[in-house]
Amino acid sequence: MLAIQFNTMQNPEQRDTRDVWEIRKELSVETQYHSELLTRIREAQQLVVQYESSQADRPERLVEQSIKQLQQDIGLLPYEGPGVTITVTPSEEAIAFGLTIEPISPELLVRFVNEMNRFQAKAIEIDGKRLIYSSAIRDINGNTTINTLPIKTPPFEIKLATDSIETVEKLVAQIQASGLADDFYLENYALEIGEPVEKLSITSYDQPIAVNYLTEWKEGD
Repeated sequence: MLAIQFNTMQNPEQRDTRDVWEIRKELSVETQYHSELLTRIREAQQLVVQYESSQADRPERLVEQSIKQLQQDIGLLPYEGPGVTITVTPSEEAIAFGLTIEPISPELLVRFVNEMNRFQAKAIEIDGKRLIYSSAIRDINGNTTINTLPIKTPPFEIKLATDSIETVEKLVAQIQASGLADDFYLENYALEIGEPVEKLSITSYDQPIAVNYLTEWKEGD
């Protein structure tokens, strides 16, 4: 009994203090992740079918296509598809009052990227820097960086690409309906959203990718 009482005192019940909006937002993110996972499973199943139905004398061609598609999906190759360009600029009020325009904060940029992923952006480029699964947005010596490369003080461009023009139009509508523009305005920036286009080119990731815990396999091991 004493042990139970002691454990209760040491580990009091913690209440979830999040409001309904926060819980719904987290649920929406998890639902999106689940949807993306199901999509990847379907793609993998289709790939298996392709392997099984491919000609026995040309399996290497399918392998090459799969590798190229994977490289494009993770950002190692340039991406071209339907998209939109957003320009981050100093706000009109900041210019009118002669305010000093500070570099964009990592926190604001991270939130923007998270929202774009939630809005189904397939490829993202910020100030000429391609984002991939391992990209880090952080402050280094007072400079906001992506992949350790500094982001210049606005104005700069953000390019977003998706898999269809309909998805781009939906993405733009979601940005306009979200509170992102207000978040940028509070830091003296404005978002200038361009028109959706059928073809938008996004650069490839051009830095080494750190691979941990993997070693080269040698024949005979």
